[in-house]
Amino acid sequence: MNYLKISIYTLLFIVLLASCKHHEEARKPISRASGSFMKKSADRNKKLVATEEDIIKKIIKSNPKVKYFASKKGYWYHYEERNLTDTLKPKRGDIAYYNLEIRDIKGAVIYSEADLGPQTYYVDKQDIMMGLRDGIKLMHKNEIVTFLFPSHIAYGYHGDNKKIGTNESLMCTVSLRNFVSEEASKTVTSGTPITKTTVVKPITVTKKDTLNP
Repeated sequence: MNYLKISIYTLLFIVLLASCKHHEEARKPISRASGSFMKKSADRNKKLVATEEDIIKKIIKSNPKVKYFASKKGYWYHYEERNLTDTLKPKRGDIAYYNLEIRDIKGAVIYSEADLGPQTYYVDKQDIMMGLRDGIKLMHKNEIVTFLFPSHIAYGYHGDNKKIGTNESLMCTVSLRNFVSEEASKTVTSGTPITKTTVVKPITVTKKDTLNP
């Protein structure tokens, strides 16, 4: 009887051991495949960024009369109109009022200023295109700047689900009309002082991208 029990336990142990070994071996290819996929994905992204930057650099080289500046964030820009008098720039806690035109990298208009209308941006508190979040903070009031954004700091892989496609580099022309602190906005809206005949509606903060034609 004891011999039978020992035989049964031994058999169960062998089956359990074989089962564990099988599962361990089955997981190894999944792990290797996952690491390989991540590496290939990273390599594709690097090639995509390099390709887009090469195209932008060719555009810059083809316009030697236009002075372009390279930002630390990986985009380029030039001034259409420059304000060398003012020193202040928008910062966190300010509200920026601007107009925006978006073109593809060849210069064809995707969204005109009329399409988009006046834009309002709560600096560093609102979710808009990554490139614009940084670019607006480089500007002075009454300046017009054209930015060349690679897709990874524009709308990336998904585009805007409307007119902007997958991995699309963009030309964005920003006209910064004014900016004020949130505190000052209680008495001033878009640079217009409050008077007895002026009615200022409260501004509602939205967390969505202001690009909403």
